[in-house]
Amino acid sequence: MQGQNDPPGDDTRMPWEVDADAASDESESDQEAQPLEGSTSPDSDHSRRTEVVPAGPPKATQSDSRSSPSRPPDKKTDAPTPYPDAPARGRPPGAMALILVVVAAVAGAWLAGTSTKDFAAHLDGQVHALTCSVVPGAHSTLGASGCKDAMLSPFSSIWRDRIWGGVPVALGGLAVFAFLAALAFGQALSRERTTRDTGFLLLAATLPVVTSAYFGWLSSEKVGSFCTVCVGIYVASGATWVLAQVAHLRTPGGYGPLPWGRWLLWTAEGLAFVGVIGWLWTAAAPTDRHTMAGCGTLVAEDKANILVPLPRAEGARPALLAIDPLCPACRAFDERLRQSGLESRLGIDLLLFPLDSRCNWMVKESLHPGACALSEAILCEPEQASEILRWAFANQTQLLGLGKRDDKALRRQVRSRFPNVGKCLGSSKVKAKVNKSLRFAVANAMQVLTPQLFVAGTRLCDEDTDLGLEYTLGQMLVRGESAGALPGGRR
Repeated sequence: MQGQNDPPGDDTRMPWEVDADAASDESESDQEAQPLEGSTSPDSDHSRRTEVVPAGPPKATQSDSRSSPSRPPDKKTDAPTPYPDAPARGRPPGAMALILVVVAAVAGAWLAGTSTKDFAAHLDGQVHALTCSVVPGAHSTLGASGCKDAMLSPFSSIWRDRIWGGVPVALGGLAVFAFLAALAFGQALSRERTTRDTGFLLLAATLPVVTSAYFGWLSSEKVGSFCTVCVGIYVASGATWVLAQVAHLRTPGGYGPLPWGRWLLWTAEGLAFVGVIGWLWTAAAPTDRHTMAGCGTLVAEDKANILVPLPRAEGARPALLAIDPLCPACRAFDERLRQSGLESRLGIDLLLFPLDSRCNWMVKESLHPGACALSEAILCEPEQASEILRWAFANQTQLLGLGKRDDKALRRQVRSRFPNVGKCLGSSKVKAKVNKSLRFAVANAMQVLTPQLFVAGTRLCDEDTDLGLEYTLGQMLVRGESAGALPGGRR
């Protein structure tokens, strides 16, 4: 209804008011034109309503704007995306998680590279400091440590019987982490990433996690100590897997055929990372070492019959082992020898060589106090030599401390543990045997150190008693078998 002051014929309503009135009129006309149920109207075909066009220009739709000649189509906005769950612009979600995967993998690669560098430094057979810290630039450690125990263990490398020192396991870890970093970085930049891509990354990241769990168990159950750098690698492996899982959950799902070709390509790339770096290592490994000829030979026979034979298998090659029952290096060497599987191929005769000034006139200070008492116990009961030696190795720290404080208390403990030694322990007769053992070492110009291993009369060099043990000793056994040396390593 018009107001009194409105000029006739002028409509001052807003466009949306016109739309509302038109819609109301349309509804009323529809109700009036609706015939009663069951009745027909002759004018039904001609009673269609006329659509009311709202005032103002029509609203443009998306299809109209694309076909409009006034604006060219926007490829980024108008191109259909293959991922319905992904945003129209930018990359699919999960890119930040993939960047964090790259960071974790790079950290793992750096730690694995540090371990590999320390391993390579020891291939010259000399003693070097080890990087036993996850902090970049930290000082290296020289001496006993969990990292040294791990490196010298037979689990630190593979193919030790084929290559001097073998191929370090950390080298494979370096290759795997480098591959994971490259793969995650490529997926982070991809605009067509789906869960089929991140799923492969997640599966690949499972490999270092499983490997870390296995080597963590070895460190706990076999080595008996943990390497700080190794623990850092374990943490980096877990972080890489967790972040890959987060990226996988945030990435849109895949559609269409499975990308077998892409999966096979990535698998080949991962194998190439490991294979190429392993090949480079083996190609650079020395094949002809000067120590293969040994470092000295036995020249005198055991006329005093003071060598103590250990149980041996039939056909074992003769060997002589100069040992100190309370020598930490002897204990470590004995463990490496047993773990290498080569001990069963040796027929070992023990030469007791205690580095204790109480009975050894070649040393001014007792390096291993109490070693004289243990050496006497073995000479008193040679049938129990293996048992006494194992007990001394297992309780070495406690026995060393007791021997330093009170030698008599140590001897009482030995008698209590091995009653058969009885009055023999500490007697002049057994002390004379210890002296004859030392004179046998002098007659063969042996160095004042332990352990020393002679195979078929040839001494295994000191630099070959740890990383190169399996390779060098294996070659010496082959030569000893062909040479037909005399029993006990005597010539």
